Parts: sequence; C-alpha cells; structure tokens
Amino acid sequence: MSARSEAEQLYVGLMSGTSLDGVDAVLVDLADKPRLIAARHLVFPQALRESLLALHWSGDDEIDRAARLANELSELYAGAVARVLEHSGRGANARIVAIGCHGQTVRHRPEKGYSVQLVNPALLAERTGITVVADFRSRDIAAGGQGAPLVPAFHARCFRDALRHRVIVNIGGIANLTDLPPSGPVRGFDTGPGNMLLDTWARSHLGCDYDRDGEYAASGTAQDALLARMLADEFFRRAPPRSTGREHFNARWLDAFGVAPLGAADVQATLAELTAA
Repeated sequence: MSARSEAEQLYVGLMSGTSLDGVDAVLVDLADKPRLIAARHLVFPQALRESLLALHWSGDDEIDRAARLANELSELYAGAVARVLEHSGRGANARIVAIGCHGQTVRHRPEKGYSVQLVNPALLAERTGITVVADFRSRDIAAGGQGAPLVPAFHARCFRDALRHRVIVNIGGIANLTDLPPSGPVRGFDTGPGNMLLDTWARSHLGCDYDRDGEYAASGTAQDALLARMLADEFFRRAPPRSTGREHFNARWLDAFGVAPLGAADVQATLAELTAA
C-alpha cells in the first residue's frame, strides 16, 4: 500500500433528493480538504419513482409500502456504491471508513417534530460490507432545527472566507442556501421550490421528466401577476430557519392559482422566475 493510500480517509456519500431522478454516489477522501475521487449516478426505475411519489400522500397500507420501498432503495444504493468503487479503480477491496446515506425523504414536517427518510441502513451495510451512517435529521429536529444540519457545516468548512461574505446556493427539487459571513453565525435554509414545480409542469405538458436546457420555459413569457400571487405564499414571508417540500409545493398548490387557462409555456416561464426569485 502506498504512503498516499495509508493517509487517505475514504468515505462514500449517497444522495437521492426531492427531484426523485436517481441516486448520486461519490467516493471522497476526507483526510484533509475534501477530495473527490469518483462520482456515479444511477437513474431511478420509473416504477420506483412513481411509488415514492405516491407515498408523499396518505394511502392504503403505508407501513408495508414504505418498508418495501426502503429495501428496494437500499438495494439500489448498494448498486451505486459498487458502481462508484468500480469507476474509481479501487474496487470492492477499497478500505472505506463509512457510507453516509440519509435515504429518500417522503414526509418532511419539522413543524410537527418529524421527518421521514426511507432507507434500510442494516440491509445496505450487509450488501456492501461497509459501516453505514444514517438518520441525520432526527436529532436536529429534536433540538428544534429543520432537519438539515450537515450541509451548512460542510459549506463552512470548505468555503468560508475571513474577508469575503459568501452564499452557496443549491438548486435541487427544493432550493436552499448557506449564508457564510466572514464572522458570526452560519445560516442555512430552504428558499422555496427549485426544479420540483418546473419538473411537475413539464411532465404534465411535455410528457418528459424535465424541461431540457430550459427550452420550454424560454419559449414562454413570465406572467408578472401570477408570479406576484405565488410569491405572496406564507412560506416566503417566514423568517429563516425554514424548510419545505412536496407537502407544500406540489401540483395542487399550482392548480390553486388557476393556471389551466394560461399558456402552458408561460406557466413554465413563470415557475422559472419563481425559483429565481
């Protein structure tokens, strides 16, 4: 073993977010500054994606459905781990300290004291033979937080500067930011919909999962009056820290604005402006 590999601290990170497009897997060395070694993406099978979407709302036999989906997800996560290790050239014999996996969020209600992520960490550990760290949200919510304690801390570790005020923006299904002033407390919070409503509208009007390169939105014209009514939603008036999800921003939320008679491309353009705003 080389001196360099002796000093490495290798971890695998797994992420499947609100966009429900698939699993991102990374192999990183955290011995010093985080160093990305390899990354892979596995697309969700359509049936799994639809089953996960359906679980965001109450239905029959939710406990059984959730448990089986957690197992199915964990098998997919294990496949993503194998894929990223193979891609890295390290293979199954790589000495991985741990896998970090928070699972797939299906209910996020911190105001009610809970957030539910689907994963079977024991199954994932059995399939990979690697220690698995999971359940990142519960303690933060129990302490009065919004259930996303790691990202602001990671951003502060990597990007905080003693002279420049930096803000890190992440646009996923839900958009969020980390505020990194040169001194004082670090803040992180959700800003509102990211690509989630855009993808929802694209699926219903284009028949595909997303608006590739924003071409559909670019073909329309944002409607200022509609945008103003959307931005009047109480979530945008709520002071940070705050978080949100599909429980609030969904097709029913969009339909409540009476968008059906409007040009579909104009609605897409307005949703792009909503995310930006």
